[in-house]
Amino acid sequence: MFKAKLKAEVLKTILDAVATLVDEAKIHVTPEGLSLKAVDPAHVAMVDLSLGKKAFAEYKATDLDMGVDLDKLKDILKLAGSQDLIDIEYKEDAHKLVFKLGHITRRMSLVDTANMGDPKVPNLSLPNQVVVLASELQQGIKASEAVSDHIALVADGKAFELVAEGDTDQAHLRLEGSELIKIQAPQKSRSLFSLDYFSTMSKVVKATDAVTLNLGTDFPVKIEFDIADGNGHIIYLLAPRIESE
Repeated sequence: MFKAKLKAEVLKTILDAVATLVDEAKIHVTPEGLSLKAVDPAHVAMVDLSLGKKAFAEYKATDLDMGVDLDKLKDILKLAGSQDLIDIEYKEDAHKLVFKLGHITRRMSLVDTANMGDPKVPNLSLPNQVVVLASELQQGIKASEAVSDHIALVADGKAFELVAEGDTDQAHLRLEGSELIKIQAPQKSRSLFSLDYFSTMSKVVKATDAVTLNLGTDFPVKIEFDIADGNGHIIYLLAPRIESE
């Protein structure tokens, strides 16, 4: 059983977070909320998302897995305003999700989950942690996009840097002290990442919210932030590009 009601903007955040990596996703439903894990086809990035039942206006569920076509979900969300409430119900006999928005009812067939794996989140020991306002990160990314297709994330003692270097130009964001919410960087770290992936991930979080970055040298970056007024959480892992000597 699954029957719930939630704001369209929360559902859109979930969709934006996952559809950046995959076209289909297996959602684990429990009495306490939803969760999903997905890895992109290139195995460069992973998302680990959870949404507690307090994020919903109404929520009743038992344990089950649902395979969802994310493109179909996008079409449904086009019918709703951000503050609209959407009723969602799983019809087991028809293997469909039924969405109700005002006077509109939309039925969506589910995807077979038999061939959908459950990726494991690697246990990474990353020495440095930076907590930064999303708007600062997004501005640094915007400045970098005209310069290069990759960025370096650097943490060193009291400062965090985002560096993009092209053939002739450079973009550089440096934050330190009170410009950061938190920094714990006992050793210098630097890793290079695809700007396209990093930019897409950063757009999911609200500009006024905090983003936590866990960093090491030539290690994946672990990106974390809350959604749905703290009732949900997203973790991204993004593999590094190893710099040539």
